[in-house]
Amino acid sequence: MEEEVHGIVIVGGGICGLATALALHRKGIPSLVLEKYETLRTAGGSIGVHANGWRVLEQLGIAPELRKTADLVTEFHDVWQQEQGNKSVVVPVRGELRWLKRKDLIETMAKNIPSGAIRFGCRIAEIHPANPDNHGAVLTTLDGSIIRAKALIGCDGSNSVVAKYLGLSPPRPASRMILRGLTRYPHGHPFGPHFLRLRCGGLFVGRSPVTDHLVSCVVAFWHPGADATKDARAMKALVLRKLKEQRCSDEVAGMVRDLDPESLIVLTRVWYRPPWQVMFSSFRRGTATVAGDAMHVMGSYIGQGGSAALEDALVLARSLSRAAAGGRELREEKIGAAMGAYVRERRLRVVRLSLESFAMGTMLATKSLLTKLACFAIVTVLGTNSLGHTNYDCGRL
Repeated sequence: MEEEVHGIVIVGGGICGLATALALHRKGIPSLVLEKYETLRTAGGSIGVHANGWRVLEQLGIAPELRKTADLVTEFHDVWQQEQGNKSVVVPVRGELRWLKRKDLIETMAKNIPSGAIRFGCRIAEIHPANPDNHGAVLTTLDGSIIRAKALIGCDGSNSVVAKYLGLSPPRPASRMILRGLTRYPHGHPFGPHFLRLRCGGLFVGRSPVTDHLVSCVVAFWHPGADATKDARAMKALVLRKLKEQRCSDEVAGMVRDLDPESLIVLTRVWYRPPWQVMFSSFRRGTATVAGDAMHVMGSYIGQGGSAALEDALVLARSLSRAAAGGRELREEKIGAAMGAYVRERRLRVVRLSLESFAMGTMLATKSLLTKLACFAIVTVLGTNSLGHTNYDCGRL
C-alpha cells in the first residue's frame, strides 16, 4: 500500500488535538488530525474554563463566539452538609470562569480548521521511528494504511498510543466514580451565577450554571465495589439512592433526577499521572511529543484538565512555528529542538497542576491525619483554594 507523507500529524481529535490543529492553522502551518471515532466526540456534558483557558481561546480567535454560549460564574458556594448543621463558605471567582458545553467547544474549533484536516475512523495500530535518529514517525492504521509524519503529536488522552511510543509509564487509576451531565430548566433555574460545591457524607456534588436554562452537574464518590456500573441509568439510580441516604436536598436530587439522558457520562475510574512522573518523564522522542491528558492526565479536583490542554496547544504551536521556514514548510532539523523547548516551557507548569490535583485527591481519600496535614500544607502553599493556578498566562500565539 502506498504511504502518505505529512508534515505534522496529530493523533486524537478531542479538545487538545483540535486546539493544537487550530493554533497551527492560525500560524499558517497545516496539520492532519487522526480521530479514531467516526464523528466528532461532542458528548461529555460541560467543561469549566478558567481565566487561563480563556486567554488561550482569545489567541485562537474563538473566545467571542464561545462567550455567547455560556454565562459568567462569579462565586463558588462551598457547603459541607453535617448532622449538626450545614457549614458554608463563599469564595469569589478570580478572573473569568464559564462552563462551556463540550459540544459547543469542539464544534467551534472544528469549523475553524480547514476542511479535510480531520480524518475520522482512523485507529493507530503501530508507530515506528522513520529512521534511526528518531526524526519522523511511521504510523500504521488498523486498516493497513501507512502515514509518515515529520512531526507527531499525541493528543489521544490517558490511554495514548503516542505516549506508549515515547516509553511513558501508564497513568494510574483512582477508585472514584463520577456521573456527569446537563439538566435543563425550561422556565429558568434559580441558582444565579454561582457554582455549588456540596460535600455530604462521601458524596461530592458540583452544580454550575451554563446558561439561564441549563445547569452542569457532577456527582463523585468513592468506588462502591460490587455496585460499580458503567450503565448511565443504573449509575443515576445509584446516585439518587446515595443522595437520599445522605438526606441531600430535594433541589439537588431533582437536578440529578432530571439529567438529560443524552448528556450523561459515567466514569468508573479517575486516571492520573503522579506529579513525580510529570516531573521526570521524557515527553519527547525525536520529533514526537504529547500534550493534554496524554502528557499530564489529572483528576478533576482543581478543574484544570481542559484549560491546561488549551495551554499546551498554544505553546506547542508557537514552538513549532519557529521550526517553519517561510511560515509553512517545516524544517525537520529544527522540529526536535522546538518540541524540546515546548516540553521545557510546560514542565514546571504542569508539575504544579499535577501536584495540586494529586494533593487534593489524596487529602480526600486518605485516612491518615499526617498525610492529610502534608497535603493541606501543599495546597496552602500553592494557593489551590484561592485558585492561584487560574491566573496563569502562557502568552501570545
